[in-house]
Amino acid sequence: MDNLLFKIIKGFQQQKIMVVGDMVADVYLEGRIARISREAPVLILEHESETVLPGGAANVVHNVTTLGGQVYAVGVVGNDAAGHELIRVLAGKSVDTGGIIVDDLRATITKTRVMAGGQATVRQQVVRVDRESKTALDSAAEARLLAYAENILAKMALVVISDYGGHTVTNNIIEYLIQRCRQLGIPCMVDSRYNVMAYKGVTIVKQNESEAAAAIGLKNLDDDGIITAGQAILTQLEADAVLLSRGPDGMTLFERSGRYTHIPVSNKSEVYDVTGAGDTVVAAAVLALAAGASYLAAARLANLAAGVVVRKPGTATATPEELVTAIGEQHENFEV
Repeated sequence: MDNLLFKIIKGFQQQKIMVVGDMVADVYLEGRIARISREAPVLILEHESETVLPGGAANVVHNVTTLGGQVYAVGVVGNDAAGHELIRVLAGKSVDTGGIIVDDLRATITKTRVMAGGQATVRQQVVRVDRESKTALDSAAEARLLAYAENILAKMALVVISDYGGHTVTNNIIEYLIQRCRQLGIPCMVDSRYNVMAYKGVTIVKQNESEAAAAIGLKNLDDDGIITAGQAILTQLEADAVLLSRGPDGMTLFERSGRYTHIPVSNKSEVYDVTGAGDTVVAAAVLALAAGASYLAAARLANLAAGVVVRKPGTATATPEELVTAIGEQHENFEV
């Protein structure tokens, strides 16, 4: 089993992956606690640093490139400091950013986390401020995204749609990508926070537990509900596979054959921060599939990759070397 997974990881290198979706700038404001304000019962932080990291679909991009893939990013940012810095950061990691449009009509989606701590304490998030895009993508920007995608799509091993509800992925883009991928025989994977049932015909679906519950009209899911939700999404979207991430309960993979497999969490004792772990799952799964893995083997590797990143603070990534180490830490032989 280990040899097969190691071979798949080696196959990650230079796989061409197109990621389409909501490019988010994760801004981390770091400060040292100085004193309590006289104006209100709040902490005063002395500013120390500000860092922009890739979030949302850009975090999928970041994870794929860190694992060795060749990534083509397709999305929209605003003509602002956060947007330009996000493009600079991704380009610096050898990502093809030619498909990221700078749109004067929209602001870059940002999630600003204020991190506070003292000299002898761990930095912790004290507040998050979100700037979301409420504006629908205009027809000119949509046409530019579609033209870029059409120009490179045939070269791709796999396409990812990362839909955070930020109004980048329009109905026209959904329809075009799914139909064109089917015509070209290219697998297409979707991770959609609010709108997954619009992706009929997609090859692979990734959802977390709460998203899957909402997709079938429930507030939450028990063990039987997980099976119901996974099978319903699989059937209604006519997908080949559905991967549901379940936090401390691991993942469940549903396949068109009717088989479903529960995958226990790989790291429960060292969880530090779960931010962005779902994006790591998507990145590892698509690279594994591009490298020829079965759906089950891809899900196993994705589960291990998530176990790596939750040990790290903030929006993090996993490397191939860390994934190899994670395989070695497993003490069971499981089916792949």
